[in-house]
Amino acid sequence: MRREKGAAERTLWILLRRLNREGCNFRQQAPIGPFIADFCDHGLGIVVELDGAQHGLPAHRARDGRRTRWLEAQGYKVLRFWNHEVDDNLGGVEAAILLALGRLAEVPSSQRNASGDAQEGHP
Repeated sequence: MRREKGAAERTLWILLRRLNREGCNFRQQAPIGPFIADFCDHGLGIVVELDGAQHGLPAHRARDGRRTRWLEAQGYKVLRFWNHEVDDNLGGVEAAILLALGRLAEVPSSQRNASGDAQEGHP
């Protein structure tokens, strides 16, 4: 396991800590069964995974898919974001998390990605 977080992880953790002050309970490097989630609120059943470019490789995509399916079978909602999404569109990432938490009814137009779709992370 890595000891130091990358810039995108540090930025996302700042956002999640703010949500913690508003009633959430996100933890970093949270163990769930055989996995360690980047960020998780066990009580709300939300996992937030932050992926670098290597996760786009076929082997990583297959492993991530199995991991996501397992977590969902345990009752977790899994949100996945690319590192560059945090760097380039933090507002959209925040909106997607707030949607998953039920704290936002819809994504404001200013938080949509370049194609006009709601920012929801990647598969």
